[in-house]
Amino acid sequence: MSAVTEVTPQAAEGRKSESVPVLRIEPSKGWVSLKLDELWEYRELLYFLVWRDVKVRYKQTVLGAAWAIIQPFFTMVVFSIFFGKLANMPSDKVPYPIFAYAALVPWNFFANGLSQSSDSLVGAANLIKKVYFPRLAIPIAAVLSGVVDFAISFTVLLAMMAYYGIAPTLHVAWLPLLLLLAFVTALGVGMWLSALNVEFRDVRYTVPFLIQFWMFATPIAYPSSLLYRSWRTIYALNPMVGVIEGFRWALLGTKTKPGMMILVSSLAAVLILIGGAFYFRRMEKTFADVV
Repeated sequence: MSAVTEVTPQAAEGRKSESVPVLRIEPSKGWVSLKLDELWEYRELLYFLVWRDVKVRYKQTVLGAAWAIIQPFFTMVVFSIFFGKLANMPSDKVPYPIFAYAALVPWNFFANGLSQSSDSLVGAANLIKKVYFPRLAIPIAAVLSGVVDFAISFTVLLAMMAYYGIAPTLHVAWLPLLLLLAFVTALGVGMWLSALNVEFRDVRYTVPFLIQFWMFATPIAYPSSLLYRSWRTIYALNPMVGVIEGFRWALLGTKTKPGMMILVSSLAAVLILIGGAFYFRRMEKTFADVV
């Protein structure tokens, strides 16, 4: 004769809870945990965020992606008139228009990435409050979305080189690393500013001034060869110095050797990135409450 065991509702509920896996989400502690492996686990979300930023950027605009060409092109025209013609600025023995445009292409990638990433957390406030995911994905996606604009403006740069009869040098293989350096710099500064912007909304108003000042502190309208050689290493602590001079050297074959400047700029960019990543993770646990 089989025995019947009576199971109380409380016991049944206890057994049911034991069989259901529980996902516990806790904020990172201290300055150590970066949890970079989470970015790989959420790579599909990162792809979605990048694609969303690309579509939203030119949504309901008349000219659409043509703005990726218009912005650097007309800046080049202004620089060519005032710096190239009126100020007779040296251009390392290459035509001034392409001298300026070759610098504006990577600069716009950096400047747009910095601007977008600095306000990215506030712009994604609803998403941050509703669901958990690695918050680092938001500023990363904001910078990566600028690759599309870079590709468009870079195509125009190649057309200008063909017009002026300038062939890329063998150093063109350095371009992906130089673009990576611009990405690292934009992301590093963007993580600092985006985390600060959550707490202090004044940050968004200072970013345009920062970008404008940074542009004139970077050899876009002028060559770094105007500086004494002993000063160029210090000048290269600005990470975009190595990027800009590297682009010109790789594409146009300018005489200024950027090797040491690229090295110093790379070290500065890595330090900015590491500091920004740790600060971002440090403040991440407060984002959902403050944003």
